Amino acid sequence: MAGKRDLYRKRRKQRPKRLTPRSKGIIYITAATAIFCSILACCGNILRQSTNKHYKDGQVDTECLAQIEIPDETPEIKLFYTGFTISFNPTMHQPNYAVWELTKEKAQGSLPRNSKFRPDDDVLGCPTLSDYRNSGFDRGHMVPAGDMKWDEQAMLDSHYLTNICPQSHALNGGRWASLENKCREWVARDSILIIACCPVLSDRMPRTIGETAIPVPERFFKVILAPYSIPPRAIGFIMPNDAPEEGLETLAMSVDQIEEITGFDFFKCLPDDIENEVESDANFRRWEKRNF
Repeated sequence: MAGKRDLYRKRRKQRPKRLTPRSKGIIYITAATAIFCSILACCGNILRQSTNKHYKDGQVDTECLAQIEIPDETPEIKLFYTGFTISFNPTMHQPNYAVWELTKEKAQGSLPRNSKFRPDDDVLGCPTLSDYRNSGFDRGHMVPAGDMKWDEQAMLDSHYLTNICPQSHALNGGRWASLENKCREWVARDSILIIACCPVLSDRMPRTIGETAIPVPERFFKVILAPYSIPPRAIGFIMPNDAPEEGLETLAMSVDQIEEITGFDFFKCLPDDIENEVESDANFRRWEKRNF
């Protein structure tokens, strides 16, 4: 009998313990959470893979996204400065467009804005300092000096007159500056922004300034892409060269609309489905959300 009891006890020890209802619940919740997280990760990977044309080793391929097509007949000199690219129009003596990558780290740069404006003597058609003197217009940065505080050479390059347009003080110190500040706010959330801007040179521009006869733009555009948001998103703005009464939300429009006005093709290296989606959206309030 003793031997049978010992065998029975041994078998009982080998039996798996029954789970209590509470233990089962914990296991079910843990398993469900793991599955849910796997699904989210999978969706994120799918979205990122769909935009893999502009990623290199997990980083945004700025060179790809910064490729902007302009009409064939548009005069152009490509200038590659530190931190940004200018498509300079030697006939209009100002940029066709300026494009740059703004990151969270760059927006937190601390260099002072102590650079002086100067012409780029190597560039045909570059304005002179005297062209802007007593003209009644500000020397309006296209690539903001405030976005170039992360590097001394970038700050110097942003003050070349090839990066400057005649802007009314009301615009330069008003809505235009407000949008520049917004971009620095948005990039703190979105990590990276690709920004392009400049005058709408296809407009009729009867006014000129200086001996170089620089045409005074009637309007300016800016387009912004957040490639790391899921899904990616973009927005555009058109501002008259005066004191716009409208707020930024009213001035916002889709990138498609900006392309129709300027004749440019932005962010063309994005996959067609994503490009079509982001360039048709003009929801300013989405950009104002703290998190996505």
